[in-house]
Parts: sequence; structure tokens; C-alpha cells
Amino acid sequence: MGVIHQDMLVENQVNRVAIIGYNRIPFARQNTNYAEAGNTQMMTAALSGLIKRYHLEGKLLGEVAGGAVIKHSWEVNLMRECVLKTSLDPKTPACDIQQACDTSIEAAVYIANKIALGQIEVGIAGGVDSTSNVPLVLGEKLRTILLSIRRSKTFGERVKHILKIRPKDLVPVGPMNKELQTGLSMGEHTEHTAKYYNIPRDEQDKFALESHLKMVKAYDEGFYDDLLSPYLGLEKDNNLRADSSLEKLSKLKPAFNKENGSLTAGNSSALTDGASCILLASEKWAKMSNYPILAYITFAELAAIEYTQNKHNLLLAPIYASSRMVAKAGLKLQDFDFYEIHEAFSAQVLATLKIWESDELSLQFGLAKGLGAIDRTKLNVKGSSLAAGHPFAATGTRVVATMAKLLNERGSGKGFISVCAAGGHGITVILEK
Repeated sequence: MGVIHQDMLVENQVNRVAIIGYNRIPFARQNTNYAEAGNTQMMTAALSGLIKRYHLEGKLLGEVAGGAVIKHSWEVNLMRECVLKTSLDPKTPACDIQQACDTSIEAAVYIANKIALGQIEVGIAGGVDSTSNVPLVLGEKLRTILLSIRRSKTFGERVKHILKIRPKDLVPVGPMNKELQTGLSMGEHTEHTAKYYNIPRDEQDKFALESHLKMVKAYDEGFYDDLLSPYLGLEKDNNLRADSSLEKLSKLKPAFNKENGSLTAGNSSALTDGASCILLASEKWAKMSNYPILAYITFAELAAIEYTQNKHNLLLAPIYASSRMVAKAGLKLQDFDFYEIHEAFSAQVLATLKIWESDELSLQFGLAKGLGAIDRTKLNVKGSSLAAGHPFAATGTRVVATMAKLLNERGSGKGFISVCAAGGHGITVILEK
């Protein structure tokens, strides 16, 4: 690939970026169907389903990008290894990207930008995560002792260090779902959000129930039939609860603040295993190759927010991203036909909506005014993460695929996507048909 010079970017027209395909495996609750499947197996399955559906066997693509949040030490080149296990031309390059829950949607923007600049014509973006098959590492004390043993020059020195090991030091350490800056989990941060913005428990439960009911209806109507490839005995997301009710949700105990919390296992996205991917191409390549254009990616905005002092802020970076993005697009928040907001927690979605609706709350983010209320009947119309589950890196392209299909079925329109992420990150994207 040659060097892109500035004059080339000025002279050449930016290519329109089309979403032309999608696939994922059904998502599985932690320690269920995919308990023994790893990132490589799940991502390869999602890619292979995409390749089969869109007849990409033997094809040389521009690039495949994606990643996982929870990775083993040997998964240093995860996406390339997955590509080599598929029927794509092995000369197809691949790279890993990781930005917590934004991972696969950031990968989509990465591939889209390369297509827009003419560096590649077609590529795949995706993400995968296993919360079941996780890496276990040595505790810090044992690691330090073992390194000291390795450096020892004499047998006596080795024995001296070995005798420092205690039985409790042999217990492995799993990945921690905590923010290093605060020591709090995402759920604990969102408890602060719920209290700060006064998001009641009953509203959270109601929102969660709606997500399940909408997804159940979408499955019954066949909406997901061409979005998934069956895998390891699953044909649909097994986190989905067709028999959920407000009564059942109201009986669940708080999960993160046992004393007076409002977040439960029912109104929080579950720990989940899964993988998803989308196929992107230039408009010209899609038409020449006879692929239907489902939607175009037209705008994307990434943001970050301070959350160590203001602990309620962790998942609210999309407030900044959405404000900047709609301004650049010359649109209002109300100009969209569908909205897809990742449901990490009911409270985080409801807080985002409340901030948009309030000039006073938006002022706290340094914004002149709120973006205004949206038509909630257009929000997450086929259910979202509370129902499907949330394999961290896989959620972004799941959401993009859903929006692309919605717009394609409608035949025209605009879709607004928002995904929040650990580390105080958030990304928003506009799709158009």
C-alpha cells in the first residue's frame, strides 16, 4: 500500500461506505453453551457464517479488523488467526483493535475510513468476547517470587525464594471487571449514575422488560433469521426471557449495592459470550459485485469523559459524541427514523435520555442546551443488550447490523447509534439509506 499524500486526499473524492452484509452467532450467557469455546473459535464461526452467506470463499479482502476485551496472552494476533481458519484468501490482512465495549464499532469506523480514502475496497469489522473461557494469571506475589527464583544464581537462593510461597499465593487471579482509576465496577459506577439522575428502580425494570418483549417479538417475526448462524446448539440468544414480567423483575435483589441499590441482574446486561461481524465496501465495489447496499455509514464521533471525580459519568461520554456528531451532520436529534442505544444498564440509557431532554443537565456537560427528547417508540425497536446479552467487543457490530437491516427494510431513512464503554468512552454513528 502506497503512502497517501495530502494532495491525493484533496484531489480524490471520498468514497461512500456501504454496509453490505452481517452475521453473528447467537449470544450465550456466561458458563452455558459456549463455556468451552474461546475467542478464536467464536470469531471464526461468526466470520465463516458471513463468508458462506455472502459467497466470499477464496476472496481476497482489503482487511479484517476487530478484537476482544478479554484476551489470553497468546491471542496477540487474534483476528489474523481467525482469518487463517476461514475460507478467505489467506493473503487477507487483519489487525486487532480494542476499546472496551466500543471495540467492534471502532473497528467498523477503522475499516470505513480506509474504504472512504480508497486504501481498500472491501473489509470486515467484528468483535468477540468470552466471559466464560477467561485467562487466569498468577497473583502478583507469586509472580514476583517465581521471577526471583529464575534470577537466582545458586540452589540455596532458589530454595530461599521457594520457601516464601504460601498456599494462598497459588490461587489464580481472573480478570477484574473494575475501572483501574476508581476500583469500582461498571455496575457500581452506574449506581452512582442512577442516584445522581434520580432514575427509579421501577423505570429501570420497565425498560428492561420492554427490551426482552421487543426481542421476543422480533424473533417470532423472523427479523433475526438472516442475522445469525447457529452455533454449538444455539439458534437464538439464550439470555432472552420470553416469560419475563415486572413482577419477576421487581423481586430481584440489588446486584452492586446490596443495601440501597437499584441495579439488578434483570436491569443490567448479563455477562455473555459471543461474536459478531459486518461486511463493508465502497459503493462502487458493492454495485460492481452485485451486493445489495443495506445502508451507508455517513458520520461517526468518538468521545471520552472524566469519571474519576464524577463517578456518575462513566458511561455518559455519548452525550459529548452525540452533540458533536449531529452538529457536524447538520441534523437534529429528532431527525432519525430509528435509534439504537446500547443497553449496558437500563439506568445508563434512561440517564442519557434525561440529559438530552434537559437544558439544565446538558449545561453540566458544557453544552448550551439539550438535544431534546426523542420518540421512544423508535428506540431499540427489536430489543437490545439487556435482552440479547453483551459480549463486550461483539456488541457494536451487532447493533450496526440491526440498524442496517432496519433501514434496508424501510427503504430509506436515517439511524442513530450510540455505544458507551468502559474507560469513560463513547461512540455515536449515523447510518443512512
